Amino acid sequence: MKYTVKTRGEDLETMDVLAQTNGKGAARNGKTVGTKEDAGDTSFPVKFQGPGIEPFELEVNGFWLVQDTILAVLAREEVAPRTSLSLSFSGAILDPFTELQAIKGLKAGATLRLVEEPYTPRTARAHLARLQELLRAAGPQDALREGRSPSLLDTLSPAHSSELSSGPPSGRASRRSVSDTKSEQPPSEGPPPEYILPGSQERPLLPLLPNGTHTEVPSLLLDLSLSCWNPPPGPRKLQGDFLYITVCTLEGRTCDITSCPRGFYLNRSTVDVFDPRPASSPPISHCLTDLLSQISPGFKKGLTALRNRSQPPPVESMPTPYRTLSWLGPPSTIRTHRNPFSSRLGLEEQAGTQAPDWNEELQAARDLPKGSVEERLLRDRALLQVNSAFVWAAAQGAESVIDGCVAPISGGAEDPAFLWGGLFLSRGGDGGGVLGGERGRRAAQQLELKGVQAYSELEGALQGLHTLPTAVVDYRGIRLSAQGLAPGLEGPDRGPEGLGPTRGLLYGFAAGAQEGPHRRKLLELLAQAAKSLAVQRHAVVGPTGHQVPLFTSVDVQGLLGADGRYYLLDLFRILPADANFQVTKKDGKENGEKEVQEHIEEGWPASYSASTGLPRRYPHSLCRLRPELLRAFIQHKTSQFSRRVRERMEENGGVEECVKNGDPRGTDAVRGACKDVGSVSDIIFEMRFNPDIFSPGVEFPNSDSSAVRLQERLLREAAAFIVTEQIPAFVDDCLQFRVSPVDGATLSQALHQRGINLRYLGQVTRAVSQSEHKERLKHITRLAFGEIVIRSARRIFNGYLQGVDVSSLSAAVSHFLCCLLVPHFSPASTGEEPKKRSRRRGRGGGVASDSMAWSALGGTELWSLLCQDAKETYDLTEGLGTSVDHLVENYGLQKVSLLRELCLKAGIQLRLREYMLDNRSKAPIGPDDILNIFPVVKHVAMTTGDASKAFHSAQSSIQKGHLEQAYEQLKQAAYMFGRVCDDLHPEACACLSTLARLAYLKGCSAEARSMQLKAVVISERVLGFDHPNTIKEYALLAVYVFAGGEVGLAQRCLYRARLLMLLVHGEEHPYTATLDSSLGLVLQGELSLQYLQSALKLNTLFRGPNDLQTALNQHLLAQRLCTVGDYRSAMTHEREALTVFQTQCGEDHPQTKCSSEFLGAITQQAVKVERSLRQGGADSGADTPASGNLSPSMETTLEQLALLNGILQPTFRNTIVEFKEKLKEIQASAEVASEKSEAAGTINGASLVPLYDHQVLTEEF
Repeated sequence: MKYTVKTRGEDLETMDVLAQTNGKGAARNGKTVGTKEDAGDTSFPVKFQGPGIEPFELEVNGFWLVQDTILAVLAREEVAPRTSLSLSFSGAILDPFTELQAIKGLKAGATLRLVEEPYTPRTARAHLARLQELLRAAGPQDALREGRSPSLLDTLSPAHSSELSSGPPSGRASRRSVSDTKSEQPPSEGPPPEYILPGSQERPLLPLLPNGTHTEVPSLLLDLSLSCWNPPPGPRKLQGDFLYITVCTLEGRTCDITSCPRGFYLNRSTVDVFDPRPASSPPISHCLTDLLSQISPGFKKGLTALRNRSQPPPVESMPTPYRTLSWLGPPSTIRTHRNPFSSRLGLEEQAGTQAPDWNEELQAARDLPKGSVEERLLRDRALLQVNSAFVWAAAQGAESVIDGCVAPISGGAEDPAFLWGGLFLSRGGDGGGVLGGERGRRAAQQLELKGVQAYSELEGALQGLHTLPTAVVDYRGIRLSAQGLAPGLEGPDRGPEGLGPTRGLLYGFAAGAQEGPHRRKLLELLAQAAKSLAVQRHAVVGPTGHQVPLFTSVDVQGLLGADGRYYLLDLFRILPADANFQVTKKDGKENGEKEVQEHIEEGWPASYSASTGLPRRYPHSLCRLRPELLRAFIQHKTSQFSRRVRERMEENGGVEECVKNGDPRGTDAVRGACKDVGSVSDIIFEMRFNPDIFSPGVEFPNSDSSAVRLQERLLREAAAFIVTEQIPAFVDDCLQFRVSPVDGATLSQALHQRGINLRYLGQVTRAVSQSEHKERLKHITRLAFGEIVIRSARRIFNGYLQGVDVSSLSAAVSHFLCCLLVPHFSPASTGEEPKKRSRRRGRGGGVASDSMAWSALGGTELWSLLCQDAKETYDLTEGLGTSVDHLVENYGLQKVSLLRELCLKAGIQLRLREYMLDNRSKAPIGPDDILNIFPVVKHVAMTTGDASKAFHSAQSSIQKGHLEQAYEQLKQAAYMFGRVCDDLHPEACACLSTLARLAYLKGCSAEARSMQLKAVVISERVLGFDHPNTIKEYALLAVYVFAGGEVGLAQRCLYRARLLMLLVHGEEHPYTATLDSSLGLVLQGELSLQYLQSALKLNTLFRGPNDLQTALNQHLLAQRLCTVGDYRSAMTHEREALTVFQTQCGEDHPQTKCSSEFLGAITQQAVKVERSLRQGGADSGADTPASGNLSPSMETTLEQLALLNGILQPTFRNTIVEFKEKLKEIQASAEVASEKSEAAGTINGASLVPLYDHQVLTEEF
């Protein structure tokens, strides 16, 4: 495969040149690309020598080809940026396509020599590209400059880089049992910053992106460009001159260099005189860096410093498949801007001469063999790489188009179409206004992407149905669809002399009547796909009155491309309509009016409309049900069908009688149940949905009226199922903490998992407000209102931004943010400054006035527009108030959280500084604070196949308690994720995190630490440095490093997690209680009490005083109070905990007994202290028992940390106690028992052992 794309500001040559120049084809992240899975059995060390290279040793694999070995060698720091090298052994040049194991005499310890090969014009440019890559080596601020989320773990633990590079520890050295840890905790660090303390209202931004330990890239040259004498004239070209290059060194010397087959040499040309003859010195060099080192001492010194600087581990430095936006950028981009050199060398023009065929690249990757696991891994990797390159190209294309750099090829002013880099970009049609204007157009683009995703996930023979590579890009308020070019779909064509397959439209509303093997094959595939996607086969009335049979929606077109593949287009209506937003006209006359009314109401529950206000109109007509909802509804109907079958059989003689062979009552029961639940078949249970129901302009044959009525009934039932079942289930999930969203993204994910569209946010807020536990759901109310505000604001922002002149974009964006976040913000307060800036730029007054229309928007007007949008979209008539202060005061929303959400959704990047958002006298955000606007891309998610299956199998094994089996499955899944996506994938992050948990439970705390370090970095880079999952990963890392005695690092990880939590959501959230409890355990003294009291307050608020988690919090607080000698307060809290345990577990439960014994010990200690105080004198003080007898041991603290953070799960099974007792007997008989392995109810340490199960992991928070 060959394709060209500009990725993250880097210019990539075609794939063969790229592989030659950067070595990524052979080795990436320590995982080699070969043809065998058992690479470890054939690996051996080999020494390498070459001119200008220090000898080094490299581990190679016997099944590697020679060319794979060369690529691995070129990737080494010692070799870079050398290219055009071959390998020799025993004086003979090796064939690039020979396997190393086939070379006679090559064994461990042998020496291979690097041989310099002559350059060609292509490889000479590849060498320059490699040098360019070296000159602009990744710096610590590069990710922020390019809008990518950075990794910040090294700012907390600088030593982690070497651990990530070396991989996880193995063997017995990595196995460290909890009982091996010291009972005395090492001293902790100083107190936390004030903004981390409970109750602090400060939300600083500067600590979010602290400076890392990696140094900036040193400067090597002032300039590197093509010479003014380039290209070489004919006579010099015939003598071997490829290129002329001009170099300006750090010393200020300007030199001209010639590229030729032998390498590079200094010529005698100047700016005024062309003299290509070689200079007297230095001599010709095969590598350009060797020549530059001789010319410039500064270059030589900088190159040495560059090679010796600390390098981030591969997982931190490798590019992610897709951009994860960082909404905060560097404090100043002007001072950190670096010369890319690329445009001066002309490499961009060279790379962009041939546009890639994205569709052919994608289909070729899909057609790769998949018979073995190895083949499927290579196929998944190829698909991910092609889709990643396509998505980056789509983002760049959208930027170029919207910035005005590309001329349209067709369409009018309202709907232009563009071609750029092999992509077809357009805004999409609005269906003549039928779809609902701009909002309908945007919905159609996103639904088209969902349709492509649905058909792309089909497996087996159904992969014969192809879709074009598709992405949706939002940039500067405009949404563009980006697609690969279709392979010759112009019209019917049989090729030369009428031979070959028919090309063109084979299926669809406008296909007409036609027959042929290709159409029959396509219909067969569509029928199978319809079964997999639960689409009902149906017919519609065609343009000429004939019936058109369909297996999809009426808009879909099936075509045969010039490449012989079947393609599907226009998939935006493939999902069934949402009846809650389809208002049917009640047209009927006299006698027929009642029948029509019954027909309209069929399928709705009683009093449904009166209680919910549904169905109602929506701003566009493309409201469709989600696939998750369809699956849940089908499962609900399946249960309903089974129940109805049993009921009918029991009414007719019993189940045992009806199921006998030949008994018609069983068949009648099944038929009756099928009719009751709405099965599309009357003999078997089958649920399918007609996607054309409620579609405007679609006419069904009169003969299908009963089937249409059944489909309308099913869709109404499915729509009502969202409100009556799924939304209450979501609320219950939140109450039971099965889901605990932290920000808008996790709230959306939780709703989507239940099949609830975000247009139901108004219904969600009403369901929460009507709940008797609404106080415990305050965080859900806060998130729902925040998401409503941000989504409505983004829609207004899209229209607002389209009328802004390019020169005023920064000022307009900052003005909009101020209007949103500052109550009643007045445009007069900042309207003068942009006008002054425009006049300084030389613009006339009239032009400046026209381009300043955006500044007329005020805070009051924006909030009015926002409330109107919320009413139309979410049916929210109250609750938003008149400004953002209403949300802050009534729901606890934070302005900084709203700012973060809008920036992430709109692609805005702000300068890193502190923003005084409560300042009403001055605009808190100015034009200079807007660093950039980045494209936000929605794309097809490529599956990771075998890796995901192994991970899901491991999760299933964990649920069953088979931890050893799950551990092996997770290791296999982690290996596969590394092979497919280099671990840079959300599922790979979850896999490594789960693997760390199991390793910790097995007693391998060092391995758990190593895995969790990697999971944190991946989460920061793939999900975001402030994503809620990153917060959780930091908290888990704190547990594992604390188990290894790194108390200071554990505290810093928890401080980081709490800082992110405060920024993203605020303090009032259930997970903040988990963080505060963990901080209370790893800190000492008054700070520990402060955090535990905060956790108790939050647990009481969200879980209630009678919850077991609250009781555990009471117990932890009692422990800490004992350590400071406050026994009275400790008795109070332990008594509260005991009451809960007695109520929840019973008097005879070991946990209740444990708590009761500990309470007795506290009481006894308190009495002794009180007696000693009464007696007074120095003598009595000597008899006072030390409070340390009631202090928790290190083992107990680790167990409590694991319980708090979900590594262990609460249980009430007595088998755990029995297991503990048996373990004690075994340890005692072997005479290896220690003080830490006393009885489960021991008072010393106050262990709550019976409360948890070592064999069960909790769900994700």
